Amino acid sequence: MAKVERKFLAHYLNAALAAEATALYYRLGKDLEEYNVEMSATVDKKKNIIGESSINVSSYETSSSVEPYYADEDDDLFDFLQDIVDNRKVLDDVRTDAVEVHLWEPVSTEESETQYVAYKETAYVEVTSYGGDSTGYQIKFNVHYQGDRVKGTFDLITKTFTADADKTTITD
Repeated sequence: MAKVERKFLAHYLNAALAAEATALYYRLGKDLEEYNVEMSATVDKKKNIIGESSINVSSYETSSSVEPYYADEDDDLFDFLQDIVDNRKVLDDVRTDAVEVHLWEPVSTEESETQYVAYKETAYVEVTSYGGDSTGYQIKFNVHYQGDRVKGTFDLITKTFTADADKTTITD
């Protein structure tokens, strides 16, 4: 099996301003040299009195940091983030969804050859700072994933996610 290049793991964030609006997926990475999803596992380690060890991984609290994001008036993501900044949004007003797309796993269908295996989950966007230096207006933010991952497909042309027919939700 060949190594997978980083560009084949795509991360999309829904930048629609209202939760009920049609999703506007924006691909993260334009100005990023690195983007990692931190798993932050909850691990319980115990050693009994006879010297045996047990390890239990019980959950994950995943999150990512986007630094820098250079504001671009033509990006839907800019409108989404600036709305959080301007209106100091909190709680469900910063709730959206994120889609992770495996571009090394195409799913050919009769309708399209631009679909790939993908996972969608609820995410909350936390703007950590805004401003920046002389290189341009920057908005730094974190994405906190809720863990309600659903497997499906993502179409690169229409930028739509379709959950698998069995509606299997992967939880942590």
